[in-house]
Amino acid sequence: MSDPLAPLVGGVTGIGSVPGTDPREAAGTVVGELEVPFLPELPNRGVGADMIGRAAGLLVDIGFDVSTTGYRIGVPDGRVARRAGDYLERDLDAFEEAYEVARRRGSGTVKAQVAGPLTLAAGLELPNGHRVARDRGAMRDIAASLAEGLGRHVADLRRRCGAGVVLQLDEPSMWSVVHGTVPALTKLDPVRAVPAIEAAELLAGVVDAVRDAGAPVLLHLCGPVVWDVVRRVPVDGALVDITRLAAADYEGFGELVESRPVIGLGLAPTVPGRRSPADLAALALRVYDEIGLPRRDLTRATVTPVCGLAGSPGIRPILDACKEIRSVLAEESVS
Repeated sequence: MSDPLAPLVGGVTGIGSVPGTDPREAAGTVVGELEVPFLPELPNRGVGADMIGRAAGLLVDIGFDVSTTGYRIGVPDGRVARRAGDYLERDLDAFEEAYEVARRRGSGTVKAQVAGPLTLAAGLELPNGHRVARDRGAMRDIAASLAEGLGRHVADLRRRCGAGVVLQLDEPSMWSVVHGTVPALTKLDPVRAVPAIEAAELLAGVVDAVRDAGAPVLLHLCGPVVWDVVRRVPVDGALVDITRLAAADYEGFGELVESRPVIGLGLAPTVPGRRSPADLAALALRVYDEIGLPRRDLTRATVTPVCGLAGSPGIRPILDACKEIRSVLAEESVS
């Protein structure tokens, strides 16, 4: 099979979540619009369909359900765990059908995405109500269970579509875990910060397992980024909300561009606004110029929305904006 990363280089894709509650409609849209379609997530369906619920549903031998404050592990045969599994199965069925109808089975690249181990540790509760991030042993158990579940998930998606699979790990809570700002059960018992090297080891373990299963791995970084973690993890690239980068991020981002084959630039707003594709592309041009990166590097950038689209009025206008931005960057990078 050809390199599954190749279609992403200089291409366009989405982040993961989409508006609505109909998996067949969502799958038909992304498969029809994108060279690299992504398995849609529909969090508007409710509990079990959001980022944490979906990832928890992929854990192996770790049951979960909901408490009054969130998702709680250690609950065998939880009702919400069954619901999350059912949602994922419907989404996979719809995606497989759309891929078949589009006559794409047996070729191309598809992308799946799931919350990474750090974000899961920040979002899941232990049986005693504390966050998983409070317990280093529990964090390791979650990471190992997730790694096993993702290996199965990648194999299932590959079998269904006959395509190369790229996995995206979403880590919006990376900063909170490393800086000790994960919400605590009580103010008197805060969740201690996890050193960057330990956080990187947990994340790298999951990445290694997925890559061993034959899928390249990308990080999605839409919150504050801990570059000391990112540079230690053997990912194949990252999708970054470039509109949020500050000067303090430039060194880490520059290293990423120079060392990874896939760099995703989150540029299209999740709600269409007044800014033209040229104006949005100019943000990327400015960042590359300020860092000192050659503009020709933009020819291999992947353009995405800045984040998920669950709160957007529709998918197509935003994906169209990504394509237009991609065209502007291609022109400007060789001028």
